[in-house]
Amino acid sequence: MSEVFTKSMARNIYYGGSVFFIFLFLALTFDTSGKTPERDNHEAITAQVALGKQVWEENNCIGCHTLLGEGAYFAPELGNVYKRFGNSTDAIVGFIKSRPVEGVAGRRSMPQFHLSDEQLEAVAAFLKYVSEIDTAGWPPNIQG
Repeated sequence: MSEVFTKSMARNIYYGGSVFFIFLFLALTFDTSGKTPERDNHEAITAQVALGKQVWEENNCIGCHTLLGEGAYFAPELGNVYKRFGNSTDAIVGFIKSRPVEGVAGRRSMPQFHLSDEQLEAVAAFLKYVSEIDTAGWPPNIQG
């Protein structure tokens, strides 16, 4: 190898490396897109589920709760609350309506948001939808 590094050698290394990494990027992109799982529950997103997500966001529920591991850790994980409440949207609606329970020393309380029956049903439908997402075993236990 010559001890002189010329301009043409640098240009060849630059272009050769660029072409190599562009091909590598494209190959990895096609490989990844071929392994992406099909989403089979997109038809489960109804107008009620969408309203439930809107109510969830407007009331900043994620400011206290986690949902599929994302959010604050002040209150319980809600990604599996539908299963935790015995696969019942009525139980979820009843629980939200019964808040807050005051007077329990050392326990945090969920505020009362004064949601309409339609909004409560929508939040329950949204939480039911979320519980049906394949999360590969998250959360690790039923308590969240």
